[in-house]
Amino acid sequence: MPQDDFYTKMRAGLSALLRQWRSLGQADTDQLALILAETARVAKLGTPDATPSGATLEQWSLDEQGEMPLWAPRTAVFLLNQMPARPTPQSDAEACAWAYCWLRNRSFETLQAAHDALPTHLKAPLENALEAAWRDQQGLRLV
Repeated sequence: MPQDDFYTKMRAGLSALLRQWRSLGQADTDQLALILAETARVAKLGTPDATPSGATLEQWSLDEQGEMPLWAPRTAVFLLNQMPARPTPQSDAEACAWAYCWLRNRSFETLQAAHDALPTHLKAPLENALEAAWRDQQGLRLV
């Protein structure tokens, strides 16, 4: 029986973020991989060792274990939040991954501050996942 805890759902949802980025991005997969890596570097969301190929991006998009480098889904959230199409998570797992990346991309003093900073169209879809992500993040700080 699969685990139903936040971290397990979040890891499974990371690939969904990349699939959504691939489906909404208006370029081929090699260009989307380049945009993802360059944005990660410029926005300081991670330091990719190398720019992934389109095939690698496709592989990460299918990885239900969430084994891709974290800069990729963090950057996908950064880019998805800015899209005029106003994409939202398509599943509970994707919402968990989105909320996790949102908290990793910025520093917030409180859960309310993190929620208030969300784009308006994401406030309701991420409300429960953001609370779970916040509890997860706060729990890690106690270790």
